[in-house]
Amino acid sequence: MKQVDQVSQGAQGTASAAQVAAGQDITVRVPATSANLGPGFDSLGMAVGLFDSVRVRTRDSGGISVRVSGEGADTLPTDGTHLVARTIVDTIRNAGYGVGGFELICENVIPHGRGLGSSASAIVSGVLAGNALLPAAAQLDEAGLLHACSVLEGHPDNVAPALSGGLAVSWEDEGRFRSVTAQVHPDVIPVVAVPATELSTESARGLLPQNVPHRDAAANSGRAALLMHAMVTDPSLLLAGTEDFLHQSYRAPAMQPSAALIETLRAAGFAAVVSGAGPTVMVLAAGTDQAAAAEALIVRHLAAQALENWRVLRLGVDRDGARVVVHQR
Repeated sequence: MKQVDQVSQGAQGTASAAQVAAGQDITVRVPATSANLGPGFDSLGMAVGLFDSVRVRTRDSGGISVRVSGEGADTLPTDGTHLVARTIVDTIRNAGYGVGGFELICENVIPHGRGLGSSASAIVSGVLAGNALLPAAAQLDEAGLLHACSVLEGHPDNVAPALSGGLAVSWEDEGRFRSVTAQVHPDVIPVVAVPATELSTESARGLLPQNVPHRDAAANSGRAALLMHAMVTDPSLLLAGTEDFLHQSYRAPAMQPSAALIETLRAAGFAAVVSGAGPTVMVLAAGTDQAAAAEALIVRHLAAQALENWRVLRLGVDRDGARVVVHQR
């Protein structure tokens, strides 16, 4: 997460021990993320160039009001039950403070229920916003923010790259979530094919078996290690490095068009994977020529299968992570 930027500093308000100061105005911008990347199940995630932003203005009273534009504008709640609003309140309360009320403005770009980290983005937005509204002495440090976001999301594979940018490797150690970040090779270009239909993470996770063969676990460990080398040092190895043995084949029946597209792409030599729990398909292209070729093959496949309303996007790797901008304190 980038350090908070002080854009303009108004009159400093002093928060009481009970309530954060009214009159604060902050914006949080959080990238989309793709978890797993093939064999990195529940441990690898990468930030990509789609961004949700939220703006929060605190007041003395009046409750919580929410405005949403973009993704989910017609379906998401516009009161205190909104996920970002709830997370802001919970973060402030967990620090021992309360809030009189606030206005929340959400500009959503990340598709919902498609495997691009929309819920992680909402949680990171809420935790960072709530944390920024607290007095400096009460604010969480980076390790605390990662743990708080991971607890709320249930796992760190999306929230870690959303916070840090780049490629994040995450794990749990004695009840604490931890993460380190690697910088992705500049030739790696994510290309995504986003279907119109959603798939809940819970539904996708419910298809996974309780146990897998030892040979599959061993093979997956080797491919995950190779993937790290390919992502950071040698993108020519991305096809081999993205082969998965733990989750994609088990989830395929719930997203058959995505599974068929992945099969077509991999047969043609492209490093295609399920993004997160799906159903979005991501190609990790090695250079602009391969990215363009992947895009063209995706478009041909979608047309041949009469699959409509899919979005094909070439995205950059976001290397900065979440940003908090303070307009007025």
